[in-house]
Amino acid sequence: MGKSRFIWHLLALAVVAVWGVTFVCTKTLISAGMDPAGIFAIRFTLAYIGIWVLCLSDRKNLRCWSRSWKDELVFLFLGITGGSFYFLTENTALAHTQATNVAFLVCVAPLFTLLFTLLYKLLFKDRFARGMEDVRLGFPLVGGTLLALAGMAMVVFDGARLQISLEGDLLAIGAALCWALYSLFMGQMTADYGAVFATRKVFFYGLLTILPFLGASAGSFSPAVLGQPVVYGNLLFLGLVASLACFVAWNLVMAKLGNVTSTNYVYLNPVFTLISAMVILGERMTLVSGLGSAAILAGVILAGSKK
Repeated sequence: MGKSRFIWHLLALAVVAVWGVTFVCTKTLISAGMDPAGIFAIRFTLAYIGIWVLCLSDRKNLRCWSRSWKDELVFLFLGITGGSFYFLTENTALAHTQATNVAFLVCVAPLFTLLFTLLYKLLFKDRFARGMEDVRLGFPLVGGTLLALAGMAMVVFDGARLQISLEGDLLAIGAALCWALYSLFMGQMTADYGAVFATRKVFFYGLLTILPFLGASAGSFSPAVLGQPVVYGNLLFLGLVASLACFVAWNLVMAKLGNVTSTNYVYLNPVFTLISAMVILGERMTLVSGLGSAAILAGVILAGSKK
């Protein structure tokens, strides 16, 4: 592995570490009385304001529209799959089941990404295929994926910690589907337009498509909740760090490493979720969960070495 690629792998690891903590942060906000759609709206509004500040440093990022209406429709699709629908399903899942369950079920995203990539290249041959990895079903990829999935199962089905809500689990799988679809095209759009512009478009369309859900949940939210330090502290972290900084970094990672290799790092999300849950919520990792986390890490390393 070259030095430049190693740096992008480290950046992917750092982003996933932050995103692993967000499950606990969002669970804390829901427990404080916030609505899943409202959490996303505030989080992405903060990120959208921040991304415009970054745009001021480069005139090419100040443009409002992409080069064609087809690209604009792709950004709309990315805003839905990587923005509104992803976070709505994930946040709602956290309202119905524990954070670690959601984190591990979202780990199905790399498998969906692999499947969608293979299927897309088989059925279609347009320019977006250039942004997708040349995936082949060799031992490292298949073996690493199976090992990571085995580790995921060890944690999810650990009898000492098992708390399953069918509704929450299905929503978490829906979030994984959304993220896989987002990963399918985002690498190419970042390569074509740059990380800042592409991320700004995702934030915009994510906010636009969450509006109908905000109207349905407005009556359940009390503005006084925002005055609590634990609430605005978590919202600032989610908006400026986990969304603004991490989305820009992640889009660069996908453009440099490929959509499948980068998405494989999602397998590490639950590991960091478990660690943050132990530190913040006082939960303890069982022996089975520890072994499962080690298997996930080994699986990611193996799958990433396929080339």
